[in-house]
Amino acid sequence: MNSSIGEVMEVCLLAGKIMLQSGAEIYRIEDTMNRIARACAVSEPHSYVTVTGIFLTLRDPERGREQTRFLRICERQIDLNKIAAVNQISRMLGERELTLKQAHEALMTIERSGFLYPLWLQIIAAAFASGFVCLAFGGTWLDFWPSVVTGGLGFLLYILINRRVAVKFFSEILAAFAVGLIAYLFYYYGIHYLNIILHSDKVIIGSVMPLVPGVLIMNAIRDLMAGDLVAGLARGTEAFLTALAIGTGVAVALAVLM
Repeated sequence: MNSSIGEVMEVCLLAGKIMLQSGAEIYRIEDTMNRIARACAVSEPHSYVTVTGIFLTLRDPERGREQTRFLRICERQIDLNKIAAVNQISRMLGERELTLKQAHEALMTIERSGFLYPLWLQIIAAAFASGFVCLAFGGTWLDFWPSVVTGGLGFLLYILINRRVAVKFFSEILAAFAVGLIAYLFYYYGIHYLNIILHSDKVIIGSVMPLVPGVLIMNAIRDLMAGDLVAGLARGTEAFLTALAIGTGVAVALAVLM
């Protein structure tokens, strides 16, 4: 595959950027970038990925010297569909089903694309997931619909605040505060106006579940097991701060209202 070293580096970095921004594990990102480089006849590629940046070094066979580039990553989210799509492109490139130019165009299309599911469907999924988690933790069917409403509104608020506030920690606190507030209002009006006893604790547990960083915790563990200690500790710290934000938001809401 006759391609310049600059073109190969551009494709490798773009693939790594998409995967890192979408929440992929560090070892998976490095392996994908190395596979793409080897598919383009680059021997001994060296990639080093952290949670906030990508280093890539490739040897130029024509000039006989190495070139190194660094890419800074500031925004991250969870999008497993993009991770799977980039992995598929790397496999097709390795099997000579795509040229390097075609792979670059496909990666650009993936980068420009949004989430696989629209916002309204994400909110509905988060709402009903909250309701069923509430049941799983011992709630009753009377707690189901309050948990659905609370979880859906909390997740919607989190998305709206996250678009306006650069610090993710504050959007998580405010969303968790809203969950605690709405759950308590359901509990209060259920007792005083409908003579229905709701389990506010079960409603809160179910409603905060869409905010819990489950994928982040799993990736932190997998990175640690793969030997990527820096990335594993960084992601573990990020997950801890998210859990702290959720707990703080709910605790403040209950402390103010009760």
